[in-house]
Amino acid sequence: MIFGFLNIDKPRGMTSHDVVNHIRRVMRTRQVGHAGTLDPMATGVLVVCVGAATRLSDYVMSDTKAYRAIVRLGVETDTYDADGKVVVEADASTVSRQQVEDALAGFRGDILQTPPAFSAIKRGGKKLYELARQGKAVELPPRPVSIFSLEVVEWQPSQVTLNVVCSAGTYIRSIAHDLGAALGVGAHLTGLTRTASGDFQLARATPLDTLIASQDASAYVIAPAAALRHYPRVTLEAAETDDLRHGRRIPAGSLLPNGADDAGGSVVMAFDRNNRLIAVCALRDGGLHPSKVFAETPDDSAVEDGPAEQETDSR
Repeated sequence: MIFGFLNIDKPRGMTSHDVVNHIRRVMRTRQVGHAGTLDPMATGVLVVCVGAATRLSDYVMSDTKAYRAIVRLGVETDTYDADGKVVVEADASTVSRQQVEDALAGFRGDILQTPPAFSAIKRGGKKLYELARQGKAVELPPRPVSIFSLEVVEWQPSQVTLNVVCSAGTYIRSIAHDLGAALGVGAHLTGLTRTASGDFQLARATPLDTLIASQDASAYVIAPAAALRHYPRVTLEAAETDDLRHGRRIPAGSLLPNGADDAGGSVVMAFDRNNRLIAVCALRDGGLHPSKVFAETPDDSAVEDGPAEQETDSR
């Protein structure tokens, strides 16, 4: 049984669901899903959950994201990226790097951001991009997001390349669009690479073609113990493992991990002595309460962060 995650370097021009379909064929299982959509134009880190790890997508999807984004000034599109129709054009040749730097200051920190009309957010059971293609405009309220870092790394007239570190749920297309609005010339995203999603780094991502061509695709699977290592964890004895697998609360006692907030209901990952994930637990009232329990799985302790050769295969 395959139980873990893949760190895939998504190619341009393919949807996240296309990647999932390829991996379903390679892994010979329908139990595959992605954690955090990338638009077809985007490349880079796409976290893919395989087997029972599909039940853990929320725990890797909520991590901080990092991107390299290329923004063209002077042209606004309906989708906020290069795949859309041009709706406004303006002369951006006089915009200076300093003006861009000054405008970016308003996007850092905790901000309210309005998602693009062409997005996968659902309203009334339909995705917004489906409604937008039908000409049905949907007014979306702005949502809180956090921009931890937003820096200019390359500049030439009418084009700026940015490094962005942000919270999950941030739309880089909206940053591009809103930057153009702040400068008064319009803008859209022409290139986007996700360089990190939590602990999943582009430097260690596997190109999809490499995975497809591999004789043993399971060798690229990253174990839950490695993928979830930023969560507090406990190691259980056999009796405690049996209790959690049967849905019974166990006393935290000396198991209580450093940094876990008993009063706040912290998420704690419970492993057995063979480093196999037994349950996701809520820590409260001095006990570990199982919220997701996993059946017995093969020993995954040998897989720490994917094969070492992934670093040289990255692109």
